[in-house]
Amino acid sequence: MTHPDLTALVGTTKGAFLIDGSTDRATWSVRGPFCDGWSIGHVVADPASGRIWAGGGGDFFGAGIWWSTDHGQTWDLTRLTKGQMDDWAANDPDFAKMMGWTGEPLPFEDAFTDIWSLHFAHGVLYAGAKPATLLRSTDFGQTWEKVDALTEHPSAKDWNPGAAGLVLHTIVTDPHDAKKLWVGISAAGVFASEDGGATWERRNRMTNAAACEGHDHPAAPSDGEVGHCVHNMMRAPGDGDLLYQQNHHGVWRSSDGGRSWDDANAGLPSTFGFPIRVHPRDPDTIWTLPLNGDSAGRYPPDAAAAVWRSRDGGTSWEDGRNGLPQEGCFFTVLRQAMGGDQQDPAGVYFGSNSGSVFGSFDEGDNWHEIARHLPTILSVEVVDYAAQNQPLPLL
Repeated sequence: MTHPDLTALVGTTKGAFLIDGSTDRATWSVRGPFCDGWSIGHVVADPASGRIWAGGGGDFFGAGIWWSTDHGQTWDLTRLTKGQMDDWAANDPDFAKMMGWTGEPLPFEDAFTDIWSLHFAHGVLYAGAKPATLLRSTDFGQTWEKVDALTEHPSAKDWNPGAAGLVLHTIVTDPHDAKKLWVGISAAGVFASEDGGATWERRNRMTNAAACEGHDHPAAPSDGEVGHCVHNMMRAPGDGDLLYQQNHHGVWRSSDGGRSWDDANAGLPSTFGFPIRVHPRDPDTIWTLPLNGDSAGRYPPDAAAAVWRSRDGGTSWEDGRNGLPQEGCFFTVLRQAMGGDQQDPAGVYFGSNSGSVFGSFDEGDNWHEIARHLPTILSVEVVDYAAQNQPLPLL
């Protein structure tokens, strides 16, 4: 097999898919499904080693992380918690044989049901689970430990689940400092650590800017907070601690690592949406995909799809529609379902719950459907071997 320069890593409700792109991003081919039909919440990769990880699970299988060291040709599974199948298999030898069940103890028993997010940085693989739990592995996902300091935070007793449950769905690290990390929990908000996870600070405060006064948020307990139902978060490139988040009530920007947040919604057609994406080199260029509202159907306003781009850190916005459906478009784009490559111009990609993956290769001006008819898409990330000047792994 000839290795592609780009691969879109797609997590769906029926397994993981890999969409390989040509150097010029003109042709794409789909491989999959992988991971035995598990619901896969997030797929990430390490370009240096060629490893790919896919986290997922659910009530039936329990939680687990699939991994491949040969660009997705073969996969192995590290199970973390048990599911209904374990109870069935324990009482039915034929079913146990069919499922390959051995009865070996699982490291976290029934502590959580599935994996929602993955993140690899500084030689550490992190995983976010449901209910909200942060896990860490220092051996590429073979063994795991729970980051107890987060779930033992004094506020934990007051964390409330979002519509999908109490999930840790976003993990962000500082590329220059291995001890600095942030997580997003729905619906508990943003938490940050500056000592490698030993201690955590809750960071949801709005700034004192007049534009933020009187903010009415359905998932915030009182005035003065951004809202606890954070949907997605990214750190901007550069040496500062510039963060962006899309939450239950719009796009917000923090220039101080989440210690305070400013409203960045002026010019957007809606304050409800799930994903946020930041340019790989320009900290002021961001993309989001607004939906028409929480209880209004959660599809693009006027049933016409658009990815909105800001070139000035959220002060102003413009819509990109060329190539996207402009009539009868009722899809949803979920929180982890927008990714990006490192090319110049930068590529932006998103997947819908109707099974399409769209890509823009000119930073949002024009869009192309690179895959269709996949299962419900939960996540999209892009591994860019060529742009990172990494040697491609050998099969």
